[in-house]
Amino acid sequence: MKRSVKMPGVALGATLALVVGVPGSALACGCFTPPDPSVPVVQAGERIVFAMQSGKVTAHIQIQYSGDAKEFGWLLPLPSVPVMELGSDELFTQITAATQPKYRLVYQRTCGGGGFGANRTSPSAASDGEFANGGSSNPLVVQDSIGPYDYAVLKADSQQAMLDWLKTNRYFVPAGTDAAIVPYVHPGAFFLALKLRSGKSTGDLQPVVVRYASDLPMIPIVLTSTAAQPDMGIQVWLLGQGRGIPRNYFHTVLNDAAIDWANAGANYNDLVIRATKEAEGRHTFVTEYAGSASVMKGVLDPPGRFGNQAELGALADPVQFVAYLRDNGFGLAASNTGGLPSFGYPVFSGALLAILQASIPYPAGLAAQGVTAAQFYAQLDYYLGAGFRAQNPSLFQGLSYVIDPKAMAAEIWKRVVEPTLNAASLFSAPYLTRLYTTLSPAQMDRDPVFSFNPSLPEVSNVHQATAVQHCTIGGSVDGTTITTEQGYKIEI
Repeated sequence: MKRSVKMPGVALGATLALVVGVPGSALACGCFTPPDPSVPVVQAGERIVFAMQSGKVTAHIQIQYSGDAKEFGWLLPLPSVPVMELGSDELFTQITAATQPKYRLVYQRTCGGGGFGANRTSPSAASDGEFANGGSSNPLVVQDSIGPYDYAVLKADSQQAMLDWLKTNRYFVPAGTDAAIVPYVHPGAFFLALKLRSGKSTGDLQPVVVRYASDLPMIPIVLTSTAAQPDMGIQVWLLGQGRGIPRNYFHTVLNDAAIDWANAGANYNDLVIRATKEAEGRHTFVTEYAGSASVMKGVLDPPGRFGNQAELGALADPVQFVAYLRDNGFGLAASNTGGLPSFGYPVFSGALLAILQASIPYPAGLAAQGVTAAQFYAQLDYYLGAGFRAQNPSLFQGLSYVIDPKAMAAEIWKRVVEPTLNAASLFSAPYLTRLYTTLSPAQMDRDPVFSFNPSLPEVSNVHQATAVQHCTIGGSVDGTTITTEQGYKIEI
C-alpha cells in the first residue's frame, strides 16, 4: 500500500485534560483472579458503566472470571459504604453494540460497470464513624448475600485486620493483593469483598451494581494490576450531563490513515494498542463515542417485554415455561449476541441459564456430544419432545423434569428482569460517552479518574472514508485513492 502523506504515528496528539488528585473518589472495577480478557473485537478485560448524579456514583461492573469457583475472590476499594444490587450482562452486550466503532468504505466510482458496484459500502465491523456490626478491632460494616454472591463491606483503616477477617471468613484473596491494596488503606476508606455462595459455580456469575457517595468515578487500576494480562482492554461508559473525560490520563485521537478501511477496520484493536503505547506512561484513553444517551432508549425495556411474572409462574410444564421466556423477549436476538451462535433461537444470558439449569437438568450425555447448555434450553421443545427422548432414553435416565414454576419465576424476576429494567433507567441521563484503552500491568500505576465537560464536541462511532477508482481508457482499474475522514489520502 502506498500513502500519499507522511503518517505522524498512530496517535494524533495526546492531550492531558487536567491532572488532579482526588482523595476518596469513587473506585470502580475490582480485583479478581485470574481475569478472562477474551472479549470479541476489543478484548476488554474490564467493562464498567458509570452514572454520576448529585454526588452519587452508580457503577455497573461486569465480572469476568474463569477458574475454580472456590478461588473466586473480588475486592473493590470504595470511599463510602455502598448499596449492592445485581446487574445485567445484557446491559454490556447492548451498550457495546450501540456504541461500537464502525469503519465504512464507500466506493464512488467503478471501472467497466462491474467490480465493486456503485456506491458500495463495506460491511460494518467493530474496530468493543461507628457501625452496628463492627467496633474498632473488627473491620466488618455489612455482611449479606445477593443473588449468587456472599459479600462484606469492611473498614479499610487497618490492612492486617481486613486481611485477617477475609481469611477467617473464607474470602479468597488473590496472590499479590497485600501490596496492591496499600494505596487504598486509610481511615474513612472501605472495601467491598465478593465470593460465590456455597453451591454456586462460575456459571452463576453476573454483573453487580454498586451505588455510593463520591465526587468522581475512578477505576482502581493499581489493584487490578495484580491479575492483569498484557495489553488488557479497559472499556468505560460514562453517563452524565456532558461528555465524559479522563481527568488524569491523556486523551488520544487515532490516526485514521492507519485504519484498515478495506477490511472495515479489522486492525482497530491492534491500532489502539500501538497508539496507547505512544502516550507517556501509557496513561491515555480513546473516545469511541460521545453523544446522546438516546441510542439506548427502549433497547433494554421495549413495551411489553418479559410478560407477566404470575403467568410465567403458572406454567408447570418445562417446555411451556421456556417457550414463554423465548416469546417474551428474555433472550437476545441473533443479531445482538456479539457473535455468539444462536442457531436461529434467541440466546439466554448466563444468569438465566444458571436458573434454568438448577431446575431443568441439562443432560451430561448431551454435553459429551457437543450440545451446549445454551442450545439445549433454546431448543428444549426438541430435546424434551417425545421423539428425541424416546430415541435417547439413556441421556435422561435419573433426571426429573418436575419444576416449581412459581419459585423459578420469582428467581428470574429477581436476577434477570429487575436488573435489566434498572439498567434501562440509566439512560434517562442526557449524555453517554464510551472510552477505551489498553494497559499492561507495568503501566497500571495510576488510577484513572473521570469527570464531565459539556463544552466538548460529540464523537460519532461511525466513520466513513471514500474510495475513488482510477480507470484506464479500456475501463480497467488503475489504482484507487482512499480519502479518510481526517483528510488523509492513501493510494492503493
